[in-house]
Amino acid sequence: MLQAIEEYLSTLKIGRKQVYKNLALFPLLSSYRAAVDYITLDEAINEDLIEVTEVDETGSVPELRVENRHSGMVLIMDGDELVGAKQNRIVNTTILIPPKSTMVIPVSCVEEGRWHYEGKRFRSENRVLSHELRAAKAGQVNENLRAHGAYLADQGVLWEQISRKASRMRTYSPTGAMADIYEGNRDMLSDYTEKFSVVRDQVGGVFMINGRVAGMDAFGRADTFEKVFTKLLDSYALDALDIYDENKDTKALKTPVTSFLKSVRSAKANEHPSVGLGTDCRLESRSTAGFALVLDGRVIHMSVFRKTRNPWNNTRNSRMQRFSQRRTNRVY
Repeated sequence: MLQAIEEYLSTLKIGRKQVYKNLALFPLLSSYRAAVDYITLDEAINEDLIEVTEVDETGSVPELRVENRHSGMVLIMDGDELVGAKQNRIVNTTILIPPKSTMVIPVSCVEEGRWHYEGKRFRSENRVLSHELRAAKAGQVNENLRAHGAYLADQGVLWEQISRKASRMRTYSPTGAMADIYEGNRDMLSDYTEKFSVVRDQVGGVFMINGRVAGMDAFGRADTFEKVFTKLLDSYALDALDIYDENKDTKALKTPVTSFLKSVRSAKANEHPSVGLGTDCRLESRSTAGFALVLDGRVIHMSVFRKTRNPWNNTRNSRMQRFSQRRTNRVY
């Protein structure tokens, strides 16, 4: 594993757990600070410093155009949802956009039934792809980087998994949008999220659902984690709500968290050129998979998930296409 990642992991300490129903958060505490100056996607959009659009009038499902007008860098987090234009998308990996630059980024669609404009520019609604689908997507991106050198996920299966989740959670969406699952369960999600809070020196957290570790997200700066905490928590809470059983008693023990972090430390790291600045290090061990974005020897963001049965590998009619073949203007 890269020395930068090893050094970062060595600074992490597990804080006192927070629990509500079947969701638990074990804070990751550290004095670590990546001396890299950036603002988050939400901040950049709110301050009109960045413009995200379709790549052109025709549009391309797995690509979006980003223009950063800011004199500094902008951090776009893996799983961030961009809403509007021809259809809602999520970002396939964490990207650090250079100052005063324009680039194309890899994305996946999370709204199957729309391919027409709702405004030219994308906006943020402070949402992230649910943990379950982020985990499966991370594994698929790892595989496609090895095979094709591209940050691709399986679009057809992502749509199918969103549809299944909507059905399980009794949420109707006229366009098959992930957004409607969140909004349709907003009150129950709020019951979860209002029970958790960020503590001092918290750079990340390990999340546990039904007594099993689901995954971790951690950053090189505590202030970054605080800014994205609510939407990350929502993404884990949605999956906890999806499988909640009030008659099942689940204990949130520290031992599995310690074992999970040990597995992360033993993961192999394969380096790839990042979409933006830095190096994208794909991490994989026997029981975990994820990535870390590293710049100038400092970890910017690390996201690792416990391996589970991958829905991308077990769905009939899965449609993985090469990046060059995914450009389309068809109506879904």
